[in-house]
Amino acid sequence: MHAPKGKYAWTVTVGEKGQIVIPKQAREIFSIQPGDTLILLGDEKRGIAIPPKNTFAELTKQIFEEGDK
Repeated sequence: MHAPKGKYAWTVTVGEKGQIVIPKQAREIFSIQPGDTLILLGDEKRGIAIPPKNTFAELTKQIFEEGDK
């Protein structure tokens, strides 16, 4: 099976301390470096997502704007 262009899927293993290792290909594609801060989003029905790090500021802005409504 070949994934559509720009779409990826990887598997990771959760360690005893609850940690996962982000696969090398994913780190390279998304320019994830040691010490970077990532955001982990979760929805009990839809699952977990780690959006690209360059969207962190925009997501934070949207979250705070929603709270003002």
